[in-house]
Amino acid sequence: MRAGVAPSFDINPRALAAFVPEPSFVAARGLTSAHAQTIFATLLRSTRLAGVAYERWDLPDGDFVDVAVLAAPTDRPHVLVLHGLESSANAGYMIETLRAIQRLGWGAFAMNFRSCGTEMNRKPRSYHAGETGDALETLKRIRTQVNGPIYGIGFSLGGSVMMKLLSETGADCPIDAASVVSVPFDLSKCADLIDEGRGWLVVYRERFLIRMRKKAREKAKRFPDHFDLGEIRRARTLRRFDELVTAPLHGFASAEEYYQDSSAGPRVAQIARPTWVLSALDDPLIPASSIPIEAMKRNPFIQSLQTEHGGHVGFVAGSRLRPQYWAEAQAVNFLAHIDRIRPR
Repeated sequence: MRAGVAPSFDINPRALAAFVPEPSFVAARGLTSAHAQTIFATLLRSTRLAGVAYERWDLPDGDFVDVAVLAAPTDRPHVLVLHGLESSANAGYMIETLRAIQRLGWGAFAMNFRSCGTEMNRKPRSYHAGETGDALETLKRIRTQVNGPIYGIGFSLGGSVMMKLLSETGADCPIDAASVVSVPFDLSKCADLIDEGRGWLVVYRERFLIRMRKKAREKAKRFPDHFDLGEIRRARTLRRFDELVTAPLHGFASAEEYYQDSSAGPRVAQIARPTWVLSALDDPLIPASSIPIEAMKRNPFIQSLQTEHGGHVGFVAGSRLRPQYWAEAQAVNFLAHIDRIRPR
C-alpha cells in the first residue's frame, strides 16, 4: 500500500465485547479520593521520554500547531493524541501514553492545540472543546506520512474533541478506532460544577483561569479589538471567560451556545468507529449524572466503563511509591486489541 492511502478497515462492533481491561482498576492505597487521584496524577509523574521530536505544522488559515512526533515505520499503526484544557503534549498523561505506544513499536503524533505549544499561535482564536478542524488537518497530514491504521486517544477536553470528530465524520472518519478518558460530556453542567464549587474546585478553577487570562493578555497586545481586558480581569468563572473570549472568538453568540454546540454527550449515537470510553464516577470536574451511559450502551461501536474511583485523568493504581497509570495503559491496550482483530 502506498503512502497517503487509507487501509481498508471494517470491524464488526460485536468484537468490541472481547476487550476487558486487565487488571481491573483498583486505586492506589492512600489515593482513593477523587482529588488525591487527580492531583497525584497531575504533579508526580515523569514527563521525560526519549525518541520524541517536535515539529511545527502550518494550517491552511496561516496559523500552526506544534506536534510531538514519535517515529515508527510507516506501515505500523500511528496514534493521534489530544490533551486537555490548558495542557500540552508534554503533560504527564500525554508522555505516559506515548511511552505505552512506544512499547508497542507504534508511532504517535501528540498535537498541541493552538496556543498550547512553545509559542502563542498567530490568530486571535485558539481552541475549544468542539473545534475539530485542526485535528482533521493534522490527520490529513498524518495520512500522507503513514499507510498503516490511524488511531486516536483523547483526554478530557481532547476527548471531547475526539468524540465530536468521530460523530461528525461517522463511517468516513479518518480515525480507525479511539480511546477517550474523562470526557466532559455536558460542558454547561461541567462549567457550573466547577464555577459553583468550593474547596479544591476553587483551586482547579483558578488554575484554569490564571492560564487563560494570561493568554488573553498576550493576545490583546496584538489584537486589542478582540479582547476587553478589564472584563477579562474581572472574570471569576469559566462560564464568564467563555462568554467574553471563547464564544465570540469562535463564532458563538454566547457561552451557552458554545456549550450546547460542542458537547459530546448528545453526539454519541453518531459514532461509527470502535471507541472505548473511560469515566470515573467520582470525577471532581464532571458530574456523574452527565455521563450518557444508556446512550453509549445503545451504540454498538462504543464500549464504556465507569469506575467508582479515578478522579479526573487520574486512575492511579499500584502504590504511591510505585504508581501505575492505568488509564493510559488501558487506552492503548484497547487500540492494540482492535489492531489484533482488524482485517488484514
